Amino acid sequence: MLMIVLAGVAIMLLALLLTNAAAPTSLTIISGPPGSVFQKTALRYQKILAREGVTVKILPSGGSLDNLHKLSNPRLDVDVGFVLGGEAGSADTSRLMSLGSISYQPLMVFYRGTPKTLLSDFKGMRLAIGEEGSGTHNLALALLKLNGITPGADTTLLNALPGDAVKSLLEQQVDALFVMGDSSSTDLLRQLLHTPDIHLFSFIQADGYARRVSYLNKLELPRGALDLGKDIPPETTNLIGPTVELVAREGLHPALSDLLLEAAREVHGKPGLFKKAGEFPVLAEHEIRISEDAQRYYASGKSFFYRTFPFWLAGLVARALAVMLPLVLLLIPALKVAPAIYRWRIQSGINRWYRVLFDIEREAVAQRTVPGKQEELLHRLQHVDATVSKIVVPAAFGDLLYELRGHIDFVRSRLQADADAQGHKD
Repeated sequence: MLMIVLAGVAIMLLALLLTNAAAPTSLTIISGPPGSVFQKTALRYQKILAREGVTVKILPSGGSLDNLHKLSNPRLDVDVGFVLGGEAGSADTSRLMSLGSISYQPLMVFYRGTPKTLLSDFKGMRLAIGEEGSGTHNLALALLKLNGITPGADTTLLNALPGDAVKSLLEQQVDALFVMGDSSSTDLLRQLLHTPDIHLFSFIQADGYARRVSYLNKLELPRGALDLGKDIPPETTNLIGPTVELVAREGLHPALSDLLLEAAREVHGKPGLFKKAGEFPVLAEHEIRISEDAQRYYASGKSFFYRTFPFWLAGLVARALAVMLPLVLLLIPALKVAPAIYRWRIQSGINRWYRVLFDIEREAVAQRTVPGKQEELLHRLQHVDATVSKIVVPAAFGDLLYELRGHIDFVRSRLQADADAQGHKD
């Protein structure tokens, strides 16, 4: 039994050294262009995860669609990224999973000239719809198409960089600019909002857009919400926009999933312009399936070990249990069987001497009349007795040894009786 325990402990230690069940201590986030909302969010995540000893590497990108493509590419070293609802389309997302929605991402349309009521009013104008690969670009194309505005028609659609597009709008080189936080600097948006002769388009049909396009939400920007002193915006403005999903590759460690959602709760759980306190993160499935670990987190919070211990210690405990528990489950029945196996081994060593006794008895019966045979068998039996007396067994198995020696004496007495009878006859 001791050998079984020692072997089990040795296997556990070896497996513990060779396996990597502990949570990784590094993570790569694909964010967005420098200065974008996505990049600033990634930086906040980076600081929060650093408190738990996890190093976060942030990679820039062209925006939401670019993030989705890079997450889907197994040759790129990326773990998680920000993706707008509605971006998946025909992309292969079978190896991706969503950790839930973390915020709203409003679409803002800035323009010059007379006030516009409908998006179709921009027909025939010069529109900067964002760089190709950004969430802004794709959403703008979809909304313009719903209003009968398509590429190649009389409306000029420009795929300009955010900074260049803002400059173009300020210098009247374009008539309207579509922007979203995934691909635009918040400083640029603030600059546009504070420019007197530039208007922010209000989607009076916001409810209709939200009904027609499943991944869109109606958002309301209250009057004066951006600057009460300057009354910006000067009236309540209706906007539309998708939610932002935190998307990870399949196989993300559960502990990292929990940490990311803890960070999302800390960053996005507070009230804001378009959200109530505690509204995000939220378990809302769109095109990308929800992670099972995320479902467990939303239902019961962080796993027990990561809720109870520091991250590094919880990882060590989880790793040890992942290795030891299966081996313990194997050792329990082995330890139950071990006593029976050991007793069988002891009995086997003793029972082989019974075969010798049987042989001696059979010879004694078969050759009872042969002169000197009984003396020869007594001599053999004496040798057996001397050998058996040297056998060492645990006290618990002493009964087996004493029974054998009693049987040896029994056979000896019979042989001696036969030998004496033979001597009388002679």
